[in-house]
Formats: sequence, C-alpha cells, structure tokens
Amino acid sequence: MAQITERTTIPQLLRNVVQGVKSPNDPFLSEKIGTEYKSISFGETLANADALSAWFMEIGIKKADRLGLLIENGPKYVFFDQGLQQLGAINVSIYPTLSEPEIEHIINDSGMKTLLVGNHFLLRKVLKIADNCSSLEYIIPAFDDYAKITHHYHGSKKVIAFSEVLEEGKALLSKYAGKIFQAREMVQPDDVAALIYTSGTTGTPKGAMLTHANFISNVRECLVQIPVITSDDVFLSFLPLSHVFERTATYHVCCVKGAQIAYAQSLELLGKNMMEVQPTVMSVVPRLLERITEKATKNGTAGGGLKSKIFLWAMEIGRKARERKEVGEPLGIILSAQLGLAEKLVFSKIKEKTGGNLKFMISGGAALPKNVGEFFGNLGIKILEGYGLTETSPVMAVTEFHRQVIGTVGRVIPGIVVAIQNTDTKEIYTKQTYESFDPNFESAEGEIIVKGPCVMKGYWGKPEETAIVIDEDGWFHTGDVGRFNKGNLQITDRIKNILINSYGKNIYPTQVENTYLKSTRIEQIFLIGDKRDYLTAIIVPSHDSLRESFDLDEDFFNEPDQFIEDEQIVNWIKEDIKRLSNELAKFERIKNFAIKRHPFSIETGELTPTLKTKRRIIEKKYADEIDELYEDVVEAD
Repeated sequence: MAQITERTTIPQLLRNVVQGVKSPNDPFLSEKIGTEYKSISFGETLANADALSAWFMEIGIKKADRLGLLIENGPKYVFFDQGLQQLGAINVSIYPTLSEPEIEHIINDSGMKTLLVGNHFLLRKVLKIADNCSSLEYIIPAFDDYAKITHHYHGSKKVIAFSEVLEEGKALLSKYAGKIFQAREMVQPDDVAALIYTSGTTGTPKGAMLTHANFISNVRECLVQIPVITSDDVFLSFLPLSHVFERTATYHVCCVKGAQIAYAQSLELLGKNMMEVQPTVMSVVPRLLERITEKATKNGTAGGGLKSKIFLWAMEIGRKARERKEVGEPLGIILSAQLGLAEKLVFSKIKEKTGGNLKFMISGGAALPKNVGEFFGNLGIKILEGYGLTETSPVMAVTEFHRQVIGTVGRVIPGIVVAIQNTDTKEIYTKQTYESFDPNFESAEGEIIVKGPCVMKGYWGKPEETAIVIDEDGWFHTGDVGRFNKGNLQITDRIKNILINSYGKNIYPTQVENTYLKSTRIEQIFLIGDKRDYLTAIIVPSHDSLRESFDLDEDFFNEPDQFIEDEQIVNWIKEDIKRLSNELAKFERIKNFAIKRHPFSIETGELTPTLKTKRRIIEKKYADEIDELYEDVVEAD
C-alpha cells in the first residue's frame, strides 16, 4: 500500500500508487465492451484525468466549484472525478434513479456548473429541467450520438460530448500542465471533496459536505480493520458511486491499495459478470445476499429426494463447523471430514456462481438479517458487515476478518469514538473506541452517536440543520438505535422508525420485519402499528413463489388492483406469518395484513435510492387500506 498520512488528499492517491505499488501500465479499471472485459491502465486513467482538468480550467472551473455526475458506474466516472478533484473542485453525484424535480433541486441547491450525463434516458430528463437551473453551464453526455436527443433542445446550456471534452483537454494539456500541478498541491485535507445528498426518507435531500480528510481517514482506518485487502485483489463494482458506501469501500480503497476495479453491466447481469470477472471482493447490500440465500436454498431443496437431503445435511454440517469456529474450538477429525465432503457436494457449486475466488463480501446500507449471515457463514463465505451513514464518510464500525459476531456490524474502527446515549435523559451509557474493545462487553440500548475525523463538515448551506445533528460537544447524532454486543456494535433500528403501540410498548420494526422476511413467500414487508392496539403490515409476496404455487401468468401481476384479495393467496401468506410469529413476543406479532400486488419501488416514490422505505409517504398513500386493517382482523398470530 502506498503511504497515506493525515495530509494526503484524494488526487494524490493514484499517483502514490503508481510511484510505489504499481507501474503505469498495470490494469486498474475494466468494463465490458461487446463480449469481453477491456482493461484501462493506471497511466491511462491519470492521463485522462489530466486532460479533463485542462478542459475544466479552460472553461473557468476553479477550486470549490461544484461539478455534477449523473451516470452509472464506469471508467468515465473515475476520469471525471479524478480530473475535478485535483483542481480542488467538488464532486456532486446524483442517483440516476431520481426524479426530474429531485435532480433539479440538487443542481440548484449545489450551484452546479457542469453535469456529466450517462445515457439517453438521463439526458432527456436533464434537458426537461436544464433551463430551470441557472448555475448550470455545460451538459456533457457520456455518449457521442446525443444529437438525436438534443436537436429539439433550444435552451441556453452548452452540450458537448465527453469524447470531445477529452480530446480538447488533451490538446490543452501543454498549456495547463503546470497550473494543474499547482492546483493539486493546493488542495487541503479540510477542503470539501464531495457533496453527497442524503436519500431523504423524512424530507428534502441535504448535501453532506465530505472533506478529503473525511474520506482518506475512513479508508485508512478501514484498511487497519481489514488488512487482508491487497494490490492483487479484484473488486466487482455495481452499487452506485453516487452513494458514499461504494465510493469509499470500493473506489477509494482501490485507489489506496492499487487493486483492480471491474464494473458490472447491471444488476440483472451481475451473476453473469461475477462468473466473468471472478472477483475477490465485492461491496453488497443485504437484499442481494437475501436473494442469493433464497435461490440457493430453493435450488438445493427443490423436488425433495436425495438431492434435498444432501443439501440440508451439508448446511447442518456447515452450521456446526461455523459455530465451533466462532468460539475458537477445533473441528476435530470427523467434522473436518464431513465439512470437506459438504464442500465438494454442495458448497463449491454455490461458490462457483460467485466466480469462485471471493475472499469476502462487505455488506452495508442496511442491517443484514441474522439468518442470511448464518447461511453464508455455513457455506464458508465471509460476509463482513459495516455500519455508517453518508454523514460519517461512511464507516463507523466493520467486522474484523478473523472475528465475527453474526447479527452485529463489527468493531469500532480506529480513530473515532462511538457512544450509546439514552434517548430520553441524554445520559451517555458508554463510550467505545478501537482500543477499548472487549469481546465480552455488553451495553444498554440507546442512540448511537459518534465523534472523530469521519464526521462531515456539515450540510451544504444549512447551518441550522447541521446544528440539529452535531451537538455543542461535537457528537454527531446518527438517529439509529443500538447497543454493544460482545464488544461489537449492534444496530436495533432507526429512532424515527420506532413504533409505540397504544399500550406504550416500543416495537423496533426492522427486527420484526426481518423475522417475517425469512419466508420465501414474502419479498417485502412494511410494518404498521404506531399508537395502535396491535401490529399490521403491508406485504409484497414473492412473484416467483406465487407463480409456482398458483400457476399464475404475467397478466395477474399487471392487473390494476393495488391489492390481492384472493382467499387462497391470503391463506398461503398467513401460513408463514403464523409459523414465524412464534419467534416473536405477542405484542410484536402481526394480527392482520394486506397483500400488495406490486413491489415498493424508487420509481413510485416509496423507496429511497438506498432502498429504505419512506414511512410517511407509504402511510399516507395507503391510509385507507391501513385503516381497513384495523376494522377486519385476520388474527394471523
């Protein structure tokens, strides 16, 4: 790893790697062109970044100007980001899934000057709102055939293809090379490197100001926690770079270590790309791991018979081996032999579908259901859970490679302090650091608060809202509820998610929802019950399971009725609700539910870009259906 210090900034990372770890000709980035992956070297990446910097200088971009990216993951994102970072400009990445009004808000709120646009669909979105954005001067399509979309556009914004920008920048390099070097040297650790807009579950998105020091310190400390990452690793990138998790855990980590990044074509093609790239590391979200768990279990047990018995036997052997390893006990001769056979017959076949080379996956963005973590642990695939927020750059805790407590998000990273605070009295129960780690430590539950170099500079242009989340003593209030379990941080829920029933019982919906999501018949679940006598839910069934169980065609899922009322399907869902309710306290059990035909989605405004449910919007949108759940009780428990 190239040396990084408290003075290191983002534009220095790749140059450090080329000087001390890799040669300019070594591969860094790769994307699929046609039928195969093509590599781009470290040297080519830096040359393209310099060309973009020259073009930016030519159009008058200076330190602290905001430049936007509305583009899927790929090399162009890296070139553009590296080019602006070394001028001290600020990266404002926008989720490609956002609506036109949301994109317009971010452009105007940030005062963005240029915008890199990834595809035809996104360019159409931008052109509709471009003339409402006074600061925006240049729209840069990442593709050359943009004219067929812009020929009707007669607005004031200049439109120029990325390839033209790159060529013009190369021609300008001799003019600006010295100035680029000077600009790069003038970038300070405390300068803002990025505005990352929060996903807005409770209101208008706010731009978190993350500095070079925020990102660099977070990467450095995470690599202390996970020292097994090397320059030989290959990361497969598919989570959006507009989100801080992928930016830090894949992009910046690889810039520090000199590891390779391959870009997945899409979520739909991820399985195919894993086989092609054969990654050693991936950053993932829990929902992907849940789907892999469901599919592997279904394939292993389909049809019953000998195949199913072998699968279930192998999973039981994997469980026994995992549990012994977790407490440091030897496997013994018999269990070792059984594990070897389970690996040969079952586990190796599942691992082949991930490319066969995975050392581990890093799961973040939401809590990983315990049963999913156990499933992968039984297979011998390491899942390291991480925890943090946009405002904390993001990582506050992550699982250690050699020590894992499934159901927790790992040990507090070096350099920060994480505390648990009583949500009512504001008493701080405990303060924990990397150095204070005790594998037997347990704490009371409360709000998770943090101090340290990972904490953002504040919200862009919103000092009052910054003061709400960063108190006078410098603690950032996460809004998450948690505790320490065996020395590791455990997330319970969001404070704003907590449901308090009419009897005063606190109910943490995430825990309850994850229990019901163990059912292969349930795809999504939204819990209701605040200030009510009992819990109800809106449930989205697994379309695959419905098709197989009731021989349904696509017309059924395209029917206009929002909710499914077929008695057979209601009873089919009720069977699993009853079974899984036994794992919960009586006040946590669902007594009635509605079955929603279509999934909650980003497009309908029901999910954030990080796939969190927008509680207020869902409760308002389905208010009538929710009221009906309290009139006609099914008694699902």
